[in-house]
This record gives sequence, C-alpha cells and structure tokens, in this order.
Amino acid sequence: MSAARTDLESTSPRQSDAPAPERRSSEQGAGAEHHDLASHWVNYGRIALVAGALALSRFHPFAAIGGFDPVGVAAALVGGYPIFREAIRDTVARRMTMELSMSIALIAALSIRDVFTANVIIVFVLVAEIIEEMTMDRGHRAVEDLLGGLPDTVEVLQAGGGTEAVTVVDSAKVRIGDLVLVRPGKRIPVDGLVVAGNAFVDQSTITGELGPVEVTRGSIVYAGSVSQSGALQVRTDSLGSQTVFGRMIDALRRAEETRAPVQKLADRLAGYLVYFALACALVTLLITRDARSTIAVIIVAGACGIAAGTPLAILGALGRAARLGAIVKGGTWIEKLSAIDTVVFDKTGTLTLGKPEVVDIESALGVSPTELLRVAASAELYSEHPLARAIVRKGAALNLSPVREFAYHPGRGVTCLLDGRFTIAGSRAFLREMGIPFTQPSPHVEALSEVAVAQAGRLLGLIFIADIVRGNASEAMGRLRSLGLHLVLMTGDRAGIADAMGRSFGFDQVQASLLPDEKLDRVRNLKAGGRTVAMVGDGVNDAPALAAADVPIAMGSGTDIAQQFSGVLLIGDDLRRLADLIELARRSRGVILFNFAGTLLVDAAGMGMAAFGLLSPILAALVHVSSELFFILNSARLLPLRRQ
Repeated sequence: MSAARTDLESTSPRQSDAPAPERRSSEQGAGAEHHDLASHWVNYGRIALVAGALALSRFHPFAAIGGFDPVGVAAALVGGYPIFREAIRDTVARRMTMELSMSIALIAALSIRDVFTANVIIVFVLVAEIIEEMTMDRGHRAVEDLLGGLPDTVEVLQAGGGTEAVTVVDSAKVRIGDLVLVRPGKRIPVDGLVVAGNAFVDQSTITGELGPVEVTRGSIVYAGSVSQSGALQVRTDSLGSQTVFGRMIDALRRAEETRAPVQKLADRLAGYLVYFALACALVTLLITRDARSTIAVIIVAGACGIAAGTPLAILGALGRAARLGAIVKGGTWIEKLSAIDTVVFDKTGTLTLGKPEVVDIESALGVSPTELLRVAASAELYSEHPLARAIVRKGAALNLSPVREFAYHPGRGVTCLLDGRFTIAGSRAFLREMGIPFTQPSPHVEALSEVAVAQAGRLLGLIFIADIVRGNASEAMGRLRSLGLHLVLMTGDRAGIADAMGRSFGFDQVQASLLPDEKLDRVRNLKAGGRTVAMVGDGVNDAPALAAADVPIAMGSGTDIAQQFSGVLLIGDDLRRLADLIELARRSRGVILFNFAGTLLVDAAGMGMAAFGLLSPILAALVHVSSELFFILNSARLLPLRRQ
C-alpha cells in the first residue's frame, strides 16, 4: 500500500540525476535489483511472522492473560510496522492517506482485543503491497527495457596510409565527425549519415516502424536501432543525450517526475475518500455502537487503486508512446492529447517532406525542355529558395553556364546575365512586371508550384514543382477522421496548391497564404470557438502557432525551435503514428476513468455493507485488497511488453 500515498515520489525512481542517455551500469542495476529483492524478503519475513502468530493463536499453546494474546500483538506490531511508520510520516506531513486510516483500524481492532482480525488484515495488506510494488517495478523496467541500451564500445574507422584501420574505443570517447563501423547484428551507437554500406535496420525502438528499413549511402540512422544485415559506415552527427535515443530517455525520465493534472486529482480523491471513510465510521459507531462494523467501514474504503493505478497508467502510456516512435514530454501531454477534437496541420515539412522536386516542364515553341532546364538551373544556381534548389538538383547533370549580375528579388524570383542575355526566373507576376507576356494559363497552375523562365524578353517556358507527400499521409488522415477529429490545413502556400491538397486528404478546413502571425491568430480563434487544438508543424514559422495550441506536436525532422515548443515529438515520417498516439491517449484516459468510477462504486457499496454489519473486518480487508489489485492490474495493461 505504500504506493497509495498522496505523495507518490517513492513510486518514481529519481533517474533524472543520472546523465542521459547513459545506461545504468551493471553494478548499479545489480545493486538496485538486490535492494528490491532485500525489501521483498523483509516483507516475506513479516508475512511469515504474522502467519505463524495466526497459526499459534488457533492452537492456543500459551495461556492468554485475561484474553490478551501477547504473541499475536507482538506479531501485529512487527508486521504492521511499515503501515504504522507511513501513518506517522503522513501525520507529521499533514497528509490524509490510506495508511493513516488503516492504522486507526488496526489499533481499534487491537484495542478491542481482536488480535486475530488485526493480523489477518496485516497479512492481506503486506501481500498486496508486494504485488503492488512488483507491478510498479515492472512499469519502470518496461520503460527502461523498451529503450534498451547503447553499446559500451564503438568501432571507429581511422584513415591512414591509404587504408582504414578499425579502433575499438569507449563510447564516451567518440566525437562528432568520427566514422563509426556498424557490423551486422550490432546496435548503432550514434545518430549520423551513412557514408558507405547497405543494410536492413530495425528502427522500431526509435521510429515505431514494424519492419526493418533498408538504408544506403545518404540515409540517416539513429542510435539505438539495430543493423540486422550488412555493414555500415556512419558519420557521427549526434552523440549521447543529443541523439534521438538520448532525448527519448531524457523525456521519459522527466515525464516520470512530472505529475499530470489527473494524477493530482487522483491524489486529492484518495485523501477525500479517507476523510469520507472516517466520517462514515464515526456515524456507524454513533448509530450502531458496534466496534467491529466501525472498523470494517474504515478498512473497506480503499483509494490505492486510483492513487497508484493512475501514475502507472500514465507511465504505461508514455512507454507505449516511445514504442510508437513519439517523445511525449510528460503525462500532462498524454492527458491533453486524449481530449483534443481538432488537429491543425502545416503543409511543408509536415504533410510533405519539405523536399520539392521538378515534376513537369512545359517549354515554349522552338525551345527544348533540356534547354529550358539548363537556363533555369544556371539562373537559380545562387538562389537558396527551396524551388530554386529543386531546379538546380534536376539540372545538375547539364552543362550549366556562369552568370553575372545575379540579383535575388524576395518573393518574386531572380534576374541575371546568362550567356550575355538578360534572364529572369520567377513567378508569373514577376515576369509580367518585367514585361514578359503569357499566352494562356497552364493546367497545372492550381495544383503545383511553378517557375517561369524568360530570356532576352522571350518566355522560354514553365517548370512545375511539387513537394513530396509523406508516405501513408492519406491513410493517416483517414484514421484521424475516423476518430471524429476536425482536420484543418494551414499553410503559407497559395490557395490553389492548398485546396488541391485539402481535397486529396479530406481536410474539413483549408486556410492558405498565411503568415506565421496569421497562423497564430487562426489557432487562437479555434480555441476561442471552444475547440481543443493539437497543432502539427516543423518549421520556425510554425513555432508561434505551436506555442498557442493545446497540444503542440513537432516532426522529428523539424527545426530545433519547433521541437522546443512541442509537447510531443514524432520521430520518422509515418503520420499514422499520430493516430496511434491519440488512440493510446484516449485508451489511457478510459482506464483511469474506469479506475475512478470503479473505486468509488466499490467503496460506496463496501462501506454501506460494512455499516449494516454485512461485512466483517476480515471480509472488508479482502474487498479492499482485491479491488486495489484489480484496478492496479487494470492500469498495468497499458505497459508495453518487454522487448526480447
């Protein structure tokens, strides 16, 4: 019953003091295991002592002094020591807890010389405490086992004399930029870029991907994932706590120390139940004058199922979220996520990968598509605009010409001298400003981004560009709609592109051509209209709207500022994980509410039956312990299965 205290700090190990994401050493792990085992054996000894006293009391080997059983009383004092100790601590701290009410009941039973009943209750409570502690320990172990550990040593490639030598170093000595060798079957120790090799990698610990993912040169790999086949050479980009793996561990550790509002509610409810039970016991005593019924009323009331079951459910949800590939920064966000009714999406970098590609080229009469692309790529070579970079990538293999007098016109395009001729690449409006006429609109203009190209006063043609949509995005939107969520697309893109994407994915609202402060205003308007809003974004321009949302959700590939403002971080490109996460949050809320309602119902029925003499103190203890364990085990269903 120790986990039933209003202050639940003892149920959450103080792990945040340990450097993240370093794993516990085997000595520390063994020491903690030894401590837990020793604690359990002490309780086993107490149970054996009290059980022995109960057996002796049935055979009466000693002559009771005036009906007083000294062996039974001694056993009750020793066996009930943990309960009495916590009651004293709670009294000093002015906390009303189940230990305090149980101590009152035990002392009352001993005072009327019902030693047998007191000892039976103590056995029930000690057995329940062992099961409860084992369940809570399983919760913490499940989170740690979920993430596993990083290797202690790393193979680093060192170039020299035309060859590459492999040196085995301690993982703490690896540095940014080091080239790490990952052999088949080994765990990847760093976040980085694959520079050589090909392998199938199990990234389920990080991204939630169920099957192995093929990685090749240029792929990003994460620390904590496992190379199932093939060797890889990985250039180190992030180490230790800066890796995705490290941030997951750090978030889980911090999350265990934070308390969601529902946990605080559970603690308050536990205290109120104790007050209510004591008040009912006093009324029972005044009306019935029956001490045993009064004791039974105190004993049967139990709030341990919600006081311990609530943080266990939150912990289980956090662990499962990590298994899905999501970093949830505390139980508060799980609780808020379960209540959302609206999800707002940014487009670029969220629904799409933020990597535009050329999808079509329409050249003017007498101009070849290759020549149009060569001119456009040459003109855009020095531009940093995403559309310009897509054109340059497409035309990289062509014989690009040097440019002179390059000028970038923000929001409109570029101008330069190319092959001695004045060249323009940009929007239709920009070319019209420069005196370049258009013959007719393109059929692609509403759905795609375009760059118009002109040279020496003549339109050469149009290049159409589209962003790559994230895999399974359409299925993810379908699942979110099936959850009854209102879907809103907010983007800085023009209306034609936004509307096309909105129709494709089935958004309920599409809002285009928005600046960052306008996105912020729209999110605030949704909240003012009574909606509970989750915002999914990835860029600097999304940060204000993310901060205003009830649940800010950032993509793992997004900017640092977007991740900083987020309460939930999605790793990987699979948006279906968002639907999984919302379903998980709702399930955890359902488990917690079931525990709340069940505890109140059992306590009300139990106290009523005890007050009318239908429950003896022993039966009351059995009801108390059984209901407590039932609700704790109900919460334990949320714990992730241990990974082999």
